[in-house]
Amino acid sequence: MTQHLRRRFWIELILAGVNIALLALTIVWTEWIELIFEADPDGGSGELEWAIVAVTLGLSLVFAMLARFEWRRASIQVA
Repeated sequence: MTQHLRRRFWIELILAGVNIALLALTIVWTEWIELIFEADPDGGSGELEWAIVAVTLGLSLVFAMLARFEWRRASIQVA
């Protein structure tokens, strides 16, 4: 069945995985933004980190749903 999956499915699946990894990184290690960019954009309040958590959670869900639709499309074509 994997030969019937379009490239779009794999892109959406990879993007969902990247966003989940970024989500987990931000939840576990909230200081990574300050260390990588050498700046404190939210003044230490943590608002930016929670915004990143919210955005990456939303993007993960969207990309996972899009990948699911592609998976179902491919499984319908095979049947």
